[in-house]
Amino acid sequence: MRGWKAGSVAAVLLHCVVAAPALAQQAVPDTTAPAPAASRHGMFKDPHDGHFDMSRWLLDRKGFLPVPVIISDPAVGYGGGVALAFFHRPEGAALERTAADGRKQMIPPNIYGVAGMKTENGSTAYGAGAMLHFKDDRWRYTGGVAKSSFNLDFYTPGNVLPEVGIGYSSDGYMAFQKIARRLGDQSLFLGLQWVYMDLDIGFDVDSDRQYFKPHELNRKTSGLGLSLQYDQRDNSFTPNSGWLGMLEGNFYDNAIGSDNDFQSYRAHAFGYLPLADKRLVLGGRVDVRWVGGDVPFYRLPYIDLRGIGSARYQDTRAATVETELRWNLTPRWAAIGFVGAGRTWGEHGSFSGATSQVAKGVGGRYLIARQLGLYVGLDYAFGPEDDTVYVQVGSAWR
Repeated sequence: MRGWKAGSVAAVLLHCVVAAPALAQQAVPDTTAPAPAASRHGMFKDPHDGHFDMSRWLLDRKGFLPVPVIISDPAVGYGGGVALAFFHRPEGAALERTAADGRKQMIPPNIYGVAGMKTENGSTAYGAGAMLHFKDDRWRYTGGVAKSSFNLDFYTPGNVLPEVGIGYSSDGYMAFQKIARRLGDQSLFLGLQWVYMDLDIGFDVDSDRQYFKPHELNRKTSGLGLSLQYDQRDNSFTPNSGWLGMLEGNFYDNAIGSDNDFQSYRAHAFGYLPLADKRLVLGGRVDVRWVGGDVPFYRLPYIDLRGIGSARYQDTRAATVETELRWNLTPRWAAIGFVGAGRTWGEHGSFSGATSQVAKGVGGRYLIARQLGLYVGLDYAFGPEDDTVYVQVGSAWR
């Protein structure tokens, strides 16, 4: 799992709750062909190649995928925990659908997840979530709830006076609920979502409140939003080709239980290009986030990159670009390298005057569930201030 972020814990706790619409064909073995008889193989061996694999355990036996949570995020220090993802395909549910262009697409199983963690600086979080599919994948539901207590630092911009880290704590509840409808037979979904946070904010030094306006310290934020997503990736766990594009906006208002009136927006795209007979996969990511109105300081956009501490660089605008190259060494094992840069601007300066923060790293992956196209592994990232280790389940990009 990625590092934990105070403003998006519910989403992080859903890290394992991700759909997988189809499977890659070259670097990942073909799963459409009938499997040989598995009676001579153990539950955790793939009858196709005899390697360790959890597909049958997850899909046929309604098992769970245990995910160790190793936390080394500079924002909260070292720590750990565990997440469990449960997979279930309802009896009689369709296994695949035919896309508008005639392609067959796998309908992912329903996935439920629970997780909990604790770090050396006393931060804790636990929660649960699910991703469900209805009517042959015409409808999708994603949701989660979490309880968290984080000890973090907020950094002043340092434009005039030296940069200062202000220690604070956030303790409370958060929830995310989203329902999406496929438009026609296209890979296009229109979604309606609700985001809620109720956080009690405290400071290590109470006089540090002077650095914030009253509206920046309000505890309740409740917002409704719309999203439009186009997803033609061959596999949303660990894609080998295709791209995803998404636009979303959330509107927070007193009328729906928010202490503040503000708006938050996000536009992002992920793309994957197979090379060298699909032994290499080149990925690219662009992510832009911005807010307007009376935004609490803990809801400001920040640079989201492996190797950079959560909420380390914040402002009313944040942009990230990242590229990743995966080398499929064998049908099971892969090595990756990645590099990215992020920049924040808005209230405290212009885009041209902001400084880009760069992070890079390497990692390894193992195909742990071939029928889902699901890889797991470790990343080691080098950031501008710290080096960080991440446990990854599927893609690092969300």
